[in-house]
Amino acid sequence: LPVIRASLFIEHTTDTDSAIRSLKYGGMTGNSIINRQIASADLFWNRTLAGSDAAEGFLEWFPGKTVRDVSRRGKFILISIPPKTLLIHLRMSGDLKVTDGSGAESGKHDRFRLAFTDGGRLVFSDPRKFGRIWLTAAPETVLGSLGIEPLDDGFTPEWLYDKLHTSNRMIKSVLLDQRVIAGLGNIYSDEALFSAGIHPARAACSLSTEEVARLVQAIQTVLRDGIQYNGASIDWVYRGGSFQHHFKIYGRTGEPCLICGTKIEKTTINQRGTHFCPCCQPRAEKN
Repeated sequence: LPVIRASLFIEHTTDTDSAIRSLKYGGMTGNSIINRQIASADLFWNRTLAGSDAAEGFLEWFPGKTVRDVSRRGKFILISIPPKTLLIHLRMSGDLKVTDGSGAESGKHDRFRLAFTDGGRLVFSDPRKFGRIWLTAAPETVLGSLGIEPLDDGFTPEWLYDKLHTSNRMIKSVLLDQRVIAGLGNIYSDEALFSAGIHPARAACSLSTEEVARLVQAIQTVLRDGIQYNGASIDWVYRGGSFQHHFKIYGRTGEPCLICGTKIEKTTINQRGTHFCPCCQPRAEKN
């Protein structure tokens, strides 16, 4: 079956971008979902549906409606089905598939499905059941707390410096905070901090203007690289991306640093595995 590349946790916004392109323009699916009319909807695990709209009438609302657009905000996929929007957050193991409607009626891990009048289907699968969907006429009620997009023009060294210097938290924790930066996740934070030469446990407020400037450039570079390679596939539930072949730090515990040869170490920050080079990313804060 033709399948789109979805996200990794959604670990990072680049994998969401890959999913958006496939849903909107066809990409690896071979078919766009834009302007396709919905025949029916099925919910296979009730807790997949989040928010106050998770009440009666949810499945009955879809028939006869038409998909008009697909976009992204942070790690959320937004499918415009006027007068409402279907929001999907794939989280750790979520996957979206566009199929031709043939084959099995539903897969073991399928949580939600839209069937189109032309016979095709959009299927949300999620082995670990972390992903969620919302149907709402007011997307900002779900998205309103999200921070700046890291590829927006407003994401500048000056903006980030001001944000960081109000926080004593570890820099990795700040980067993972979706209220500060929308869509940046664990893998890309590690890669960006390594590229910028900043230890992930440094206090955010300790970074100099030069370090912040390097960090902004590093974040945008690794995100653009991820988009170029359609994100990363690093587990059996993920497919399609190849950025994992270009990781400089993530997942390389005990291997030699590509710059200095020192063994890469791993620690835990915010309950997330965090990789760093103790030589290229010294813990001591520079004066």
